[in-house]
Amino acid sequence: MTNEYQIRVVPEVAVQEDRLRSWLADEYGFDVRTICGVRILKRSIDARQRQIYVNLKVRVYINELPHDDEYVRTEYPNVEGRPQVIVVGAGPGGLFAALRLIELGLRPIVLERGKDVHERKKDLANITKTQKVDAESNYCFGEGGAGAYSDGKLYTRSKKRGNIEKILNVFCQHGASTAILADAHPHIGTDRLPKVIEAMRNTIINSGGEVHFQTKVVRLLYNNQYPITNNREPITNNRVVGVAAEETVNGYCLTVNGNCLTVTEKEFFGPVILATGHSARDVYRYLAEAKIEMEAKGIAVGVRLEHPSHLIDQIQYHSKQGRGRYLPAAEYAMVTQVDGRGVYSFCMCPGGFVIPAATDKEQIVVNGMSPANRGTAWSNSGMVVEVRPEDLDLITNNQYPITVNPALRVMAFQEELEKLCWQQGNMKQTAPAQRMADFVNGRLSYDLPKSSYAPGLISSPLHFWLPKMISKRLQEGFKVFGRQAHGFLTNEAVMIAVETRTSSPVRIVRDHETLQHIRVEGLFPCGEGAGYAGGIVSAGVDGERCAEAAAAYLQQLR
Repeated sequence: MTNEYQIRVVPEVAVQEDRLRSWLADEYGFDVRTICGVRILKRSIDARQRQIYVNLKVRVYINELPHDDEYVRTEYPNVEGRPQVIVVGAGPGGLFAALRLIELGLRPIVLERGKDVHERKKDLANITKTQKVDAESNYCFGEGGAGAYSDGKLYTRSKKRGNIEKILNVFCQHGASTAILADAHPHIGTDRLPKVIEAMRNTIINSGGEVHFQTKVVRLLYNNQYPITNNREPITNNRVVGVAAEETVNGYCLTVNGNCLTVTEKEFFGPVILATGHSARDVYRYLAEAKIEMEAKGIAVGVRLEHPSHLIDQIQYHSKQGRGRYLPAAEYAMVTQVDGRGVYSFCMCPGGFVIPAATDKEQIVVNGMSPANRGTAWSNSGMVVEVRPEDLDLITNNQYPITVNPALRVMAFQEELEKLCWQQGNMKQTAPAQRMADFVNGRLSYDLPKSSYAPGLISSPLHFWLPKMISKRLQEGFKVFGRQAHGFLTNEAVMIAVETRTSSPVRIVRDHETLQHIRVEGLFPCGEGAGYAGGIVSAGVDGERCAEAAAAYLQQLR
């Protein structure tokens, strides 16, 4: 017999199975010896009062062993010789598009400009060692995308766009802990996610698909260049039939840093799912030149705010002892409105690190990540201000020239701010920083607290050089947050500049029903980089939807 219960218990009961079994037996009149298993289906922490509780949905197995699977498996058939679809980008949008294509009997060809997760890790370490960024292999570019080495949080508010449970189950099938199926804010962890991504790649290859690394797409191929014979009237120069890409392979022509490399151009044919992530600015520029319709999209801009994790634990758990033995590192979510724009926390990383997330030289960008145990001495989040395209009309300072294609104006603002931050950081990856209370009071910080940011910090008056529409709203927002959470507004916290890559600054316009570009057949803008997702899970959901749309498109061509 199995029964399911919604229960509310103290943390020490929730985390110890023998205590949980005893509690269930006492509460529901069981003989504890008849409980053969307890499976936690849902879990959340209620920290609103001084007494912390954990809300659980549990399945209890009475006089029978657990017999059902912990997650739902997906079958992936062999697709060798099947029609192929080109997937540009091996982030969550691209990987889930590729896996869904296999389910649908199509052969994905995944093209990733960066390196695989293992080789990529070496380039990330070099950012701290050399203070330089590899433009093709960094925290944003490479297998797994921006999420692979920047936390692996799986929480999303996009509940209506697709099957979120399917995405989580696929992660479990490839090695993620089944705890992500239960937790209210699921999280894999930066230290574990790369192995999961590698397993997903192996599924694609073992099913007959292809994954090409260091293969950078440089242009689209159209049907007037490569006519397709089918039952439909061709639309001249308006159907994408593939891509041209530059492959970097071992060779003897070009020497770079002592290594012999050859760059060759290769063409790949099939409908194109474009899942390049939110930082592929060269792709946006190419699309603008190619007259692919896009529009500027609002983003959020600010800083990484880092507190000692024990302080956040004390504030959130209402206790000087902090989290104690049985609670995880505390999370928070802050939001307010200042002068008609949202000011809010973003991508909160309890027990985590602040990382350098630039994608090219002469930029400083910061992001956050947490290992699976969330066990570091710091907790950080993005603290950002909503920026809409029309807000840029108010910026007259020559530091922020917006004289570009209208669709790229928000991206240009991002770039100029990141370059200014690099200049303030002594033209290295050393990040400008300021103590939180000093920032609010307009004072220079004469020293800075110890930080998780490995390339180092330099004291800088962020209140002075950040755009006023950002700095003034952050100052007022921090005052609100300080009143809401006593102790949050403190000089123990440090602001690290600049957080700009919260989402894509561009939306590639697509048809609501077919998910194709509104004017170009065979092109499916996908995921966060196209402006249709905002994190790992929502990008994965959109990847699956684009795969289904590409399959329907191929069916029409037959």
